[in-house]
Amino acid sequence: MITFAALCLTATLAGCKDDRREERLRAAGPRPTLARLLAVADADLGARKLGQCAACHRTTPGAPDLGGPNLYGVYGQPMGQTSQRFGYTAALRSAGGRWDAPTLERWMKNPQAVVPGTAMQFSGVPDALDRADIIAYLQSQSPAAKR
Repeated sequence: MITFAALCLTATLAGCKDDRREERLRAAGPRPTLARLLAVADADLGARKLGQCAACHRTTPGAPDLGGPNLYGVYGQPMGQTSQRFGYTAALRSAGGRWDAPTLERWMKNPQAVVPGTAMQFSGVPDALDRADIIAYLQSQSPAAKR
């Protein structure tokens, strides 16, 4: 059964034309690691792919929290503590760790597997290169992050 969120994700990503996708995947090699995917990631494409999250998240300085916290500056920050205004679940506040590339990659793949009890109702981004592009964008929106 395909969920509404999966249909929205498919429609959103279909609008993200990536003329270099195959070239980038070849450059990342067979069965690429996250590090190899990040080496070929495109932050501009990541910004467009993050559009699927715009109903709940913003990525601009000072933008209000919506259904989820503003993600500007989130890269490298402690989990569940980025926004002073957003009501994070106890599960996320107590998860520990930071929003680094491996954590974001796992989170975007399946949030509930990373933090059981999270209130985020999102089925995940199934494609590893799409996740790497989004991570590259989040890094670019985090002034303190070093790529």
